[in-house]
Amino acid sequence: MVEHRDTAGSIVLIFIENTPRAYAWGSTDALPAMLGHAPTGEPQAELWLGDHPGSPASVAKATPVPHTLIELISQDPERYGVNGGPLPFLLKVLAIGAPLSLQAHPDEAQARAGFAAENAAGVPIDSPVRNYRDPNHKPELLVALSEVTALSGFRPLADTIMDLRALAAAAPHGAAALWAVADRLVGADQERGREVFLRWAFSDAVEVGDALRAVVDAIGQGSRPAIHPDRLECLRSLAAHYPGDPGALVSLLLHHVRLAPGEAVYLGARQLHAYLGGIAVEVMAASDNVLRAGLTEKHIDIPEMLRVLDFGELSEPRMFGRRAAAGLCEWDPGVPDFRLFRARVTHDSSAGAGGVFSDAASLGGAQLEGAATEVVVDAHAPLVLIATAGRVLVSRPEAELAEMANVARGQSLYVSAGEPIHLTGSGEVFLATVGAPVTA
Repeated sequence: MVEHRDTAGSIVLIFIENTPRAYAWGSTDALPAMLGHAPTGEPQAELWLGDHPGSPASVAKATPVPHTLIELISQDPERYGVNGGPLPFLLKVLAIGAPLSLQAHPDEAQARAGFAAENAAGVPIDSPVRNYRDPNHKPELLVALSEVTALSGFRPLADTIMDLRALAAAAPHGAAALWAVADRLVGADQERGREVFLRWAFSDAVEVGDALRAVVDAIGQGSRPAIHPDRLECLRSLAAHYPGDPGALVSLLLHHVRLAPGEAVYLGARQLHAYLGGIAVEVMAASDNVLRAGLTEKHIDIPEMLRVLDFGELSEPRMFGRRAAAGLCEWDPGVPDFRLFRARVTHDSSAGAGGVFSDAASLGGAQLEGAATEVVVDAHAPLVLIATAGRVLVSRPEAELAEMANVARGQSLYVSAGEPIHLTGSGEVFLATVGAPVTA
């Protein structure tokens, strides 16, 4: 790997790397396959690419003494940071081999207050019972690399009632508990009804256990309750991975989303969600604040989670990207912390902006629709880039000194602010940067 320096002697195209985080819900082979590593046999869940202190990326082979992006930015915050400080975003690759916890993230005011309160109470930052590890909010955007399934935001309460009744009708035992909770929701205010349902589901009442057993009976092998097949598959997976967990009941409040590769979901602060399976790129505000409600062995704080939740309906969990240029798709949720680009490039000039590029040798059989022979991306602020397919040449021909880096699948690059970067070659990269400036 080669250093690339500007006229002041500072590195401007920097290879970065990190060790995947090993969580129980991770996949044993997806991240090793992308990174070109041998599987360890343990689940590898998340690859963090940023300067968050929870797992900062390292500068790869650039100096004899290993150092992280935190140290790089602190050496020259004006050149390497954002507004003289750390990166406001964090790019991740997720490899979801089992359902993640039901969770929500605080908004800015909640995060600041919660962080200050836990500091005042003397809760160590690394304590497993800590809710707020930083004072930041955590909106997040996920783009599927494989098929991804997720529970994402509250759906209409009428749909929950309908599924509760369908499960009750199919349950040979204990159906009365499901009928009862469905009847209590009929005619309820949407937001109040969801809050009442959640408080009941996490109450440890005898009826909750009865309802869970009725759901298991209703979805048993050979049973065909009158619910959507995706919902049935979800309930069976949750019951298998987390038997007896009320999260299976809570899932009935949420949209079930099945994303094809290239499709995305956006979750603002205070939205209840859980990712269920698949491989994805995720970008978020640089925070590790998570309020968990179930489907996990980690710390759960139901009162705090209920306090931060937005009980309103999320009318559309999916977020649709826009074509920013030939070969370039942009997802911009309108937050200052981040936006995400996907660039697809090809050697084949006949593919054109609307064509399909397929190169089994470099992409493992992947097809990249809409690839262009060259994609140009502005770099007014730092970028973090990961190649997810093929091999892409990143260059800055407009810089005073020519710079370039050849990035293969699984490799990552930090790009300092400056002249636009040009992408050529045959492959796909995702690039995270700050949100677009707000215009009056």
